[in-house]
Amino acid sequence: MSAVTGLADRRAVLSRRNPLAKLAAAALLGFGLLFSLDPLTPALALAVDLAAAPLFGIAPQRLSRRYWPLLVSAAGVAAGQLLFTPAGVVDALGLGLRVLAVALPGVIAFASTDPTDLADALVQNAKAPARFAIGALAAFRLMPLLGDEWRLLRQARRARGVDAGWNPLAHVRLAGSLAFGLLVGAIRRGIRLATAMDARGFDSGHLRTAARPSHFTRADAALIAGAALAVAAIVAISVAAGAYHPVFS
Repeated sequence: MSAVTGLADRRAVLSRRNPLAKLAAAALLGFGLLFSLDPLTPALALAVDLAAAPLFGIAPQRLSRRYWPLLVSAAGVAAGQLLFTPAGVVDALGLGLRVLAVALPGVIAFASTDPTDLADALVQNAKAPARFAIGALAAFRLMPLLGDEWRLLRQARRARGVDAGWNPLAHVRLAGSLAFGLLVGAIRRGIRLATAMDARGFDSGHLRTAARPSHFTRADAALIAGAALAVAAIVAISVAAGAYHPVFS
C-alpha cells in the first residue's frame, strides 16, 4: 500500500464519491470483461479507465510509474498463453489486455479512497459488522509493513551470508523461505492486533457511534450507473465492429 500513498488528489470530483460506489463501479467494469476473449473489448475498457483516472485525481503518467508490476504481470500472462497453449497472438493479446482492464478499475478505486472512509462506508452504508470493518481497516493500514518486513528479512539473511548469487533455483528457494517467514510474522501480528482490539471493546456487541457520517448520494448512484453504461457501450462497440468473442462460443 505504500505505492498508493499520495497517488490520488482527494479534491478531485470522483475521488470524493462514496467508497462503496467506487468499488461497485470498479466491480461492474471488471465483471463486464470476464466474458470476452477478444483484444478490442479490454482495449476500449482500458481507454475508458485511463480517461477517467484524472477525474479520480490520478494522473495516467503517475499511475504507470507506480503500477508497472501490473504491466509486467499482464505481459507474462500473455507470453505464457502464447508459448504454452495453442492460442494465437490475438488470443494472447486479448488475455493480457483483459488482466490489465480487470485490475485497473480496482487500482483506481482503492488509490482514490481513504481506508478510514472505506471502513465508515462499510459500517454505515453497507451495514457491515463493525468488527469486520475495523479489522479490515487495521489490516489495510498494516499492509505497508509487509514490504518493510520483507526487506528486513532479506537484509538479515544477507548479513548471515545467505545469498542466492546467480543461481535462479536458489533465488526461488530463498524467496519461498522469505515468504514463509513473512507469513508467520503476519499471523503473529494479526493475533496480537485481534487481542488488543478485543481488549479495547471492539467485540462488545454494543452499538457504536460514528465520528464521521458517510452518505450515499445521488451522485454516487450516478457513478455506478455510468459504469454500467460504459460497460454496455464497450460491448456494443465491440459487437458492432465484429470483434466481440464471448467465452462461451
